[in-house]
Amino acid sequence: MTQPLASLRKSLACAHRAATSETIALGAESLDRRLGGGILRAALHEAYAETAADAPAAMGFALALARRALAGAEKPLLWARPEALSAESGAPYPPGLADIGLDPAAVAFIRVRDAREALQAGVEAGRCATVGATLIELFGEARAYDLTASRRLALAAAAAGAPIFVSRVGASPAPSAAASRWLVRAAPSRALAANAPGSAAFTIFLLRQRGGAAGHEWRVEWNRDRGAFEDRTFDASSLSGSVASLPVGGTPGEGAPQRAGRKFG
Repeated sequence: MTQPLASLRKSLACAHRAATSETIALGAESLDRRLGGGILRAALHEAYAETAADAPAAMGFALALARRALAGAEKPLLWARPEALSAESGAPYPPGLADIGLDPAAVAFIRVRDAREALQAGVEAGRCATVGATLIELFGEARAYDLTASRRLALAAAAAGAPIFVSRVGASPAPSAAASRWLVRAAPSRALAANAPGSAAFTIFLLRQRGGAAGHEWRVEWNRDRGAFEDRTFDASSLSGSVASLPVGGTPGEGAPQRAGRKFG
């Protein structure tokens, strides 16, 4: 479902609830142990890609986190995306979302003009307990995303008890109210039997964790059947050389070109 920001206020029936300290487990014991059980549910989280080449990895990682957050909940994911990105890289790709484990019919895409509107959509949706998770996609430094804006998002997530994820590409990490901040890069996947494409793989570096230790790096794969991450940090054998790809089409209305390895879109 795609709708402009103007209709968002009318379509969301907000029912506020108290914040919770519940965590979202990533599914890999080594990660969850390091994170103290997982990432905070009622909080803001950031996924960074240093370059446009790693943008699909950062978005794929954020979507996988959203999939973990929505497990067992019959609530939608709201995805706020500037129209310029859709014109550049294509519209979100439903089969790719399904491959992650997200029901495309349960993803509400909000069309916004710029970063400022994307952040506003995130605040409004994040305040509603009817939304299971919110994803905001930003490109470049996006000056509108400053400490004040991040605090608004964090407060909205806390009020609704649901996470807000911000995927940033080509931006330098700056002070924010995010509970966790990740640097994400695409990683080679392990080839399956008969050299079949492997699962989407990521190299993730924990830049910041509120109240916990940061500065740790993992190599993980997304297991779509389990809907969970698997730690492959010390298992670099049988790499197929594939990379994670973004669940959007290559051109508006079309699927993205196939790449080696299991693709998100």
